[in-house]
Amino acid sequence: MVSVNDFKRGMVIKIDGDLYTVIEYQHVKPARGGAFVRSKLKSLTRGSTVDKTFRGGEKVEDVRIDRQTMQYQYEEGSDLVFMDTATYEPTNIDKKFVGNILDYIKEGDEVEIMMYEDRPISIEPPTFVTLKVVYAEPGLRGDTATNVLKPVKLETGATVNVPIFVNQDDVIKVDTRTGEYVERVKQ
Repeated sequence: MVSVNDFKRGMVIKIDGDLYTVIEYQHVKPARGGAFVRSKLKSLTRGSTVDKTFRGGEKVEDVRIDRQTMQYQYEEGSDLVFMDTATYEPTNIDKKFVGNILDYIKEGDEVEIMMYEDRPISIEPPTFVTLKVVYAEPGLRGDTATNVLKPVKLETGATVNVPIFVNQDDVIKVDTRTGEYVERVKQ
């Protein structure tokens, strides 16, 4: 058990049988009445975000999460196969569980998988990935007066909006948290 006064960003807690990670928290001490803690929690099983207020000093169950670095190997039916980089053991994870992570990773890329009681609860790709543009319409001449964007298709199949100077076969850096273009990478 841990006190809500000891909340830290990224901490994983268990409330009513569901796992949550602490996104934000704020300690409040009003002029009258007892102190309390406002928090924003993200459910690791459902992905939804919840605002929750706790009384100061209230205890919640903290959870020990194992983080494992794994390498994405290949797709097998409705599963994705990841290999533990320390033990070389393969692990199959259902495609439904990984969400849109396949838009940003390709075979051989490493991801961090959070495990709870020997089952995966969250998969985090690297914050920034470099991917090759496989299809891009040519930029129109004279469209440089404003910040004009165009959609391009990446080698993973994802579509990202990029500036008009990005061409087919360019390599770009993408932020996996937002899915936005960051910069063009020199080859």
